[in-house]
Amino acid sequence: MKVLACNSNRPLAEAICAYLSLPLTKASVRRFSDMEVFVEILENVRGEDVFVVQSTSYPANDNLMELLVSLDALKRGSARRITAVIPYYGYARQDRKSGPRTPISAKLVANLITTAGADRVVTLDLHAGQIQGFFDIPVDNLFAAPVFVKDIKENFEANDLVIVSPDVGGVLRARAVARRFDADLAIIDKRRERAGVSEVMNIIGDVAGSNCILVDDIVDSAGTLCNAAVALMNAGAKSVSAYVTHGVLSGGAVARVTASPLKSLVITDSILATEAVRLAHNIRQVSIAPLVAEAVRRISEERSVSSLFD
Repeated sequence: MKVLACNSNRPLAEAICAYLSLPLTKASVRRFSDMEVFVEILENVRGEDVFVVQSTSYPANDNLMELLVSLDALKRGSARRITAVIPYYGYARQDRKSGPRTPISAKLVANLITTAGADRVVTLDLHAGQIQGFFDIPVDNLFAAPVFVKDIKENFEANDLVIVSPDVGGVLRARAVARRFDADLAIIDKRRERAGVSEVMNIIGDVAGSNCILVDDIVDSAGTLCNAAVALMNAGAKSVSAYVTHGVLSGGAVARVTASPLKSLVITDSILATEAVRLAHNIRQVSIAPLVAEAVRRISEERSVSSLFD
């Protein structure tokens, strides 16, 4: 087994290799003067089981192209099996036609990854579960919930928790966490006027006097989270925290979070943290490296991955 890292999140790849007691495969992922991506594998990979770690986060197109070129290099290097480990699957929010003459880019990216040479995909908390069906190769969609549950147990008392879904679409994800604590579930009913702008309408459930924990898969502009935090505090919540798998945090999102009533925003290291994220007083990261590394080990050894979902 070999693990190859592109440039989007090298610290995560190094942590995965540390867990597996493996060295990172030597490779050069660089740019020509016109910014073309060039990848050279500096080790023999013939007949090897190779895992390529690359999140397609900002800059999404550059990181996606690095992944595609790496897959092609490994395929032409005669690797036995190539697994694309994509902790954050970019373009996942474009999983359906949202209007006339709009693309389904999540399907396009799935086609590109398959055509480039991937035999399997490992990812984390896909924005929409049906994206697994966009691939004609096996997909392991891991969940960050076990990592979050462990952190919540270390930082909160279970007797006054309410798990909150920031929208109707995330109810299943929030319910899975609430079930671990036998906690109540609340739902934010919101109306989105346009992309990146949300308005909280009302709260379904009783949150008065409770420590509320918002659970979601992606935080981008943070407008939804911050509006939800304000609404929950206005409804009598004792405190509001959030656990979100992918911390995209684009534009002024970090400033918005630090100025909000959120006691803490916990994100995973599926996306490399910016300097602003690292300095924010109420944002912290938990590592998914052990979870991903264990999935990689089990895939390589042809063992079951499903038990990692528990």
